[in-house]
Amino acid sequence: MADATTQEKEPERIVLGMWAAVGAILMFSIMNVFAKYLSTNHSVLEIAFYRNLIACVPFLTAIFIFGRREILIIQSKPRWVAVRAVIGTATLTTTFAAYALMPMAETTVLLFTASLFIPVLGVAILKERVGPYRWTAVLAGFVGVSIMVNPTGETNTLGVIVALCAALLQALMSILLRHLGGHERPETITFYFFVIGTFITGLALPFVATGLTLAEIPLIVGIGLSGAAAQWLYSVAMKHTPAAVVAIVSYSSIIWAILFGWLIWNDWPMPIVFAGAAVVIASNLLIVWRENRLKRSAGPKIPQVP
Repeated sequence: MADATTQEKEPERIVLGMWAAVGAILMFSIMNVFAKYLSTNHSVLEIAFYRNLIACVPFLTAIFIFGRREILIIQSKPRWVAVRAVIGTATLTTTFAAYALMPMAETTVLLFTASLFIPVLGVAILKERVGPYRWTAVLAGFVGVSIMVNPTGETNTLGVIVALCAALLQALMSILLRHLGGHERPETITFYFFVIGTFITGLALPFVATGLTLAEIPLIVGIGLSGAAAQWLYSVAMKHTPAAVVAIVSYSSIIWAILFGWLIWNDWPMPIVFAGAAVVIASNLLIVWRENRLKRSAGPKIPQVP
């Protein structure tokens, strides 16, 4: 009976996870909108500081008011939790910088190249074997990037470089999460990311801070809360839904990026951006499909949660 009940609830959990994934992508998009808007008057380091500081509040509330003290406990990998936090902080800062330099849609598509870097880093760091399907997808994805940035026309070279650096850091963080996921709680990893990130970006405040106006305070609060909500929803999604499904849902971020870019900054992507984006997304989907098949052939594994 218990097994039957579990099987009956399984589709409900998957649906819950899919909705959580949709919500997470929306919250990440809103966070990036706030960051881009604030970057006109503030350094990305200052924005990242407030984002991390405010995102700590829900965790501190859970720990000290609701008694969730287990969040504080690092079970076996304190060094790697710290490394993840440092790389996560660098990733967040360069992502904000990329959005500050480029339109929403173009930046979002360039950040999709994180999935293309993962097989390369898997070979270099984890000594994984990557077959011809994924190598073909990686090469095709970077061809899509070259199409999108339009090398024969005007190109925001600095913006493209920063966005690709952010994508590379995201990929490196994913590799670290594969290592950490089986040893530490997702909420513990996330909490220390916020705490260490607050400390690191706080060191730069005396040199970059310009002070907040009254009108900017809601935006600062919004960037912190949307970032915390996105992390929590993503954890729920990865807990209840196959990683491949979550990866596919993540491509909805391009829709939000186009919508927000058009509504707020009156940016509409050129046709060449859509062409390049189609190639990049198709390459990502091929990698997701191939990795999902390999996981099925290797047997069930627990998905890693950032």
